[in-house]
Amino acid sequence: MQYNFDEIIDRRGTDCFKWDALQAMYGRGDVTPMWVADMDFRSPDFVMEAIRHRCDHEVLGYTMPSEGYWQAVTMWLEKHYNIQATKQELHFIPGIVAGIAYALLCLTQPGDRVLVTTPVYPPFLNLPKDSGRTLVCSPLRITNGRFEIDFDDFERKAERCKVFIMSNPHNPAGTVWGTEVLTKIADICEKHNVLVISDEIHADLTLPGHQHVSYGTVSSKGITFMAPSKTFNIAGLGSSVCYIVDEALRKRFFGWLDALGVAGGNIFAFTAAEAAFAQGGEWLRQMLEYLSENVKTLDRFLQERMPKVKVVLPEASYLAWLDFSGYGLTHEQLKQKLLNEAKVALNDGTTFGGGKYECCFRLNLGCPRSILIDALSRIADSINE
Repeated sequence: MQYNFDEIIDRRGTDCFKWDALQAMYGRGDVTPMWVADMDFRSPDFVMEAIRHRCDHEVLGYTMPSEGYWQAVTMWLEKHYNIQATKQELHFIPGIVAGIAYALLCLTQPGDRVLVTTPVYPPFLNLPKDSGRTLVCSPLRITNGRFEIDFDDFERKAERCKVFIMSNPHNPAGTVWGTEVLTKIADICEKHNVLVISDEIHADLTLPGHQHVSYGTVSSKGITFMAPSKTFNIAGLGSSVCYIVDEALRKRFFGWLDALGVAGGNIFAFTAAEAAFAQGGEWLRQMLEYLSENVKTLDRFLQERMPKVKVVLPEASYLAWLDFSGYGLTHEQLKQKLLNEAKVALNDGTTFGGGKYECCFRLNLGCPRSILIDALSRIADSINE
């Protein structure tokens, strides 16, 4: 079956955060949203059919994950990431941000130091602070158009930390870390007794020509979170999974989750995830090809129309990091131009790590190509006037 990712779907009026929260988040609703990491592609037909089929049985009582769900998850992990997990090593999680928060509450104490590499997904910055932990930031470097870890700084700061929250692949720009980098992270963190929490929600979105390596295949001393939510555009169902190899860590964290009853799941989360993992290979292949062309479109457009923009193109995901500092405008001037002249909503770079990232913005490419080109054209017109 050939899927149509050029289809434009009107999502306004569906309580869609990406579109219907624009007025609240940006002060105006007449802009193109290229911000929150949510694709504008139709959720796969096989997922929707599975949900409809479940609704035919008109009792929506307490539920549990089926053997079919666990089989679909374990087969997906083995096929795509060489993770040979048992059901006992896995736990359903109602969203990865929630999972990270649970891990911090279970495994750390107030005041413990939590390391992140910036720029990074804003909840990584907020969760430690909001839970009374101490946030420690190790800034990434950009080398040859991709993010890299400054391991001297990283190890110096890791020495006094309890946890490292890692974005793998990295958000905000989809950098794929690879075995060598992950092994070095594992060596440093095990040396200093630092627990690694690896958010791998964008793993399935690794683009052609790149290979995702799961932290759980490099070290047994960590917590790995994955999900079908970004992959198959079903984030509204809150379906994620946690993988832990180390038995003592697994018993402590999974026992905490079960005791508090915070990770029981729901009918449609299980139903959709099972269908996605069991039937989603071809849909995902076609979608990644489409995203790859969107990345190439962005790259060509910037070279031709906005050559002063420094970009980190995604190796995984549909998120790009744009640095407009070459235009000599202040951060506030850029925000005004992008929002009120170009009428495009991007993520403000300072929310990923503070003032160091002024003049930077994150762009979401997960949309029909016509929308992407139209938004880029308006940005170029506003910046180049």
